[in-house]
Amino acid sequence: MEKIYSETDLNIAILLLESKQAAEEKMLKEQFHLTYESIKPINIIKNIFKEATESQEIKENLINTSVGLTAGYLSKIVFERVANSPLKKLVGSAVMFSVKNAVANNPEVVKLLANGFLKMISGKKSENLQ
Repeated sequence: MEKIYSETDLNIAILLLESKQAAEEKMLKEQFHLTYESIKPINIIKNIFKEATESQEIKENLINTSVGLTAGYLSKIVFERVANSPLKKLVGSAVMFSVKNAVANNPEVVKLLANGFLKMISGKKSENLQ
């Protein structure tokens, strides 16, 4: 800041500092509002879900787990229809759990089987069309 020699220079310097203070106050209020909005619980949850949906690894893990649960549940349904006793139903639950874990822990194998199945189906369709 340069030296002030007159009352006019002093008034100009005061006006400049007041305008600078007003601009900084406005920016501070905007930053406070943004910070306040970002720490609201609903916004924290939204941000977590947004980050989760953007992450490819999380998407793959979610898909693998879903496929595992579905495969396990279907195997349990099939096993329980064959079995009528409570002991066999308990074994069906164990089979469901093991199938779910096997599918969730080995997604590459599931993808290979699914691709092979889809190729087999698409191959049969193309053979029927010829």
